[in-house]
Amino acid sequence: MNPEAGFSENVLALKDVRQSYGAHSVIKGLSFALRRGSIACLLGPSGCGKTTVLRCICGFEPVESGEIRIGNRLMSDPHNLVPPEQRRVGMVFQDYALFPHLNVSQNIAFGLHSIDGAERARRVARYLEATGLTGFEHKFPHELSGGQQQRVALARAMAPQPELLLLDEPFSNLDVDLRERLAAEVRSIIKLFNMTAVLVTHDQHETFAFADEIGIIHDGRIEQWDSAYNLYHRPVTRFIADFVGQGVFLPGTVLNARQVQIELGTLNGIVRNSDGNGQFADGEKVEVLLRPDDIIHDDGSSLQAEVLTKAFRGAEILYTLKLDSGRKVLALVPSHHNHAIGERIGIRLDVDHVVAFAPAQAES
Repeated sequence: MNPEAGFSENVLALKDVRQSYGAHSVIKGLSFALRRGSIACLLGPSGCGKTTVLRCICGFEPVESGEIRIGNRLMSDPHNLVPPEQRRVGMVFQDYALFPHLNVSQNIAFGLHSIDGAERARRVARYLEATGLTGFEHKFPHELSGGQQQRVALARAMAPQPELLLLDEPFSNLDVDLRERLAAEVRSIIKLFNMTAVLVTHDQHETFAFADEIGIIHDGRIEQWDSAYNLYHRPVTRFIADFVGQGVFLPGTVLNARQVQIELGTLNGIVRNSDGNGQFADGEKVEVLLRPDDIIHDDGSSLQAEVLTKAFRGAEILYTLKLDSGRKVLALVPSHHNHAIGERIGIRLDVDHVVAFAPAQAES
């Protein structure tokens, strides 16, 4: 996908944005664009620059070079910085930033002073209902659960009907089990109002539950802008292959454009190089990504591996298996197959996407 395609048709567009703090360069030429109604996520590890990108979009930070447009209106470039309150941007902060002395209705109505009382009441009621807060109108923030506070913050940000909604790690203060479920609920609410939104987070599970499209940020740049499916199954860099999901790399030899040999057998599929634009040469040494779902437990298979560790996950067990070479692979197995540490089990390959990279020491 080309994140810069169709800039003039988008609600949000960043083009070659750069930003530094003193001598430290944080954003290094970042571009992407969002169409109306799209929900995007900037996903990356701590310190990669994703929160700085969000602060530049909402106008809290200037840009060193490049430009940011919202609704095709120039908001930021090296010579212009439209103030945050003039950008028609709603913001949901990590700590929710609710007003403790205001009740739920008053918090939601906070940004609606410019509209008449009847319309203000109608809009507050609408967002109370959409966020499942009807009946909590007169509660104060300290009387609410973390999930309820998060919904109030969302309703407050959406009530002025902004052009763009920004969410800065909004689920990070919640219990792990609640994050993914609430991310899916918030997504449904945003879709209900056809809003355009950008989430920044380091949590993949939140991202996959929330976003239509995802940009992986590494060292101040977007390495891949794509769907969750493609980021997992068709990563274009080794960093993305390591960062998204789980997996291991096994050495292999390219037999031809559609086959690569690893110690577990021959994989069949298009063997592209790491940027996806060309082919490896026949006989070239590579490292092949194997996901846990590429290794299938099969009692009838002559190919066996030793169980090193196991992690029970309810419906499945994640096994770490040792091959005869001593190398390790991961396998997701239905949890009724409960094998002991040290036991040898039968396995087979079921690889739909061949993902190969040059050996790590050969990469620049």
